[in-house]
Amino acid sequence: MYFVFKGKISFLWLFVPLFCWLGLTSWGAFDLRLNYFTTVFTKAETNKKLIALTFDDGPTEFTPQILDLLKKNQAKATFFCIGSQIEKYPEILKRIIKEGHQVANHTFSHTNKMGFLSKDEVIDEISKTDSILMKFGVKSNDFRPPFGVTNPNIAKAISATNKQVIGWNIRSLDTVIEDENKILKRIVPNLKPGSIVLLHDKFQRSVNVLEQLLQVLKENNYETLTVSQLKNINHEN
Repeated sequence: MYFVFKGKISFLWLFVPLFCWLGLTSWGAFDLRLNYFTTVFTKAETNKKLIALTFDDGPTEFTPQILDLLKKNQAKATFFCIGSQIEKYPEILKRIIKEGHQVANHTFSHTNKMGFLSKDEVIDEISKTDSILMKFGVKSNDFRPPFGVTNPNIAKAISATNKQVIGWNIRSLDTVIEDENKILKRIVPNLKPGSIVLLHDKFQRSVNVLEQLLQVLKENNYETLTVSQLKNINHEN
């Protein structure tokens, strides 16, 4: 096939599939829900009012406030921890574990260059954090790539380290939205059984949003589980 325009052959059509492929690949790299490069667990298939609260990028000085709220409300959560942050706040990690929450891998450095790392560099990021977690008696196969970015190198590293990628189906955007009401409005209307909510334990606004969110969950009879527990529920259905 080719196009003829005023007697001239146009090869523009050759670029259409390329543009479509580039668009889809770019979208797939930044949207875990597409399962484009690797299989991702983003929600559980269940009719029960069960959800998972997840917190990225800790431990930080704000994590104890998060833990206080979870304890007060008898809620459980999953913390995707950065290895270098664990080294800064080992006592906070011990508390996370002691209080029955799940700890999972979120790389060692959370580098902004994650999408440009080689397979071996990604493996190193994952393995260094695994080694740190093992010092606290934690062995986790669950992994969340920084910024939710995936590509062929990251996918190969995930396979090599035998990780299960954990995504989300509710993204709070608490890293970029400062208005707590707006953050809450991104979460609450989208709550459904089996949801995984993405938050971060490194802002006061996230602490404040969590306090309100836990009240909403209580009023609507939602129970919070760790990601591991939610995956088990998913397998039972």
